[in-house]
Amino acid sequence: MRLVPGQFVVHPHHGPAVVLDRKVRQLKGKDVAYVELEIQDKGLRISVPESMVKTIGVRDVSSHTTVRKLMSLLAKPSEHVEEQWSRRLKAFQEKLATGDLPRVAEVVRDLHRRHEVKELSMAERMLHREAVDVLAAEVAIVLDISAAEAEDVMAQAIDGVPLKDLGLDRGKAAKAQREDARQAA
Repeated sequence: MRLVPGQFVVHPHHGPAVVLDRKVRQLKGKDVAYVELEIQDKGLRISVPESMVKTIGVRDVSSHTTVRKLMSLLAKPSEHVEEQWSRRLKAFQEKLATGDLPRVAEVVRDLHRRHEVKELSMAERMLHREAVDVLAAEVAIVLDISAAEAEDVMAQAIDGVPLKDLGLDRGKAAKAQREDARQAA
């Protein structure tokens, strides 16, 4: 994957980022090329060795189709959730650590629904917040909306609102409709 300044990418642990620059540094007497990334909404800058970009899991931003699939996944019934607190937390942490959006969406969905039935522990609330932040950041970029609006779209999807009512229809007409609704608010 060749990264160029100004390009949006997603770091598996930090979320959406913009490529700032490419630099070469000396490491143990050898030149090593690094890509400098600025993590969106966090003001964090990180450097990733170019040779490790794929291994680390840095990837392109998801497509509109992928976001539609994620919203469909959020609307699906929750899978079996472990009853024992420590096992449940560990399973959610493992899913979140993968950085795989469908697995992150499962964490968001399952913890959202669990919160509706029973109060979450502090660790579960923190994990839920982290998962929501990761997913909402990417949804916001793809749909060209704020992170808060993306969180609202995700919550509505979990609650069963049809995708067409979420403004996820393709094309310029849907984008214009979202823009009209945003200006009216």
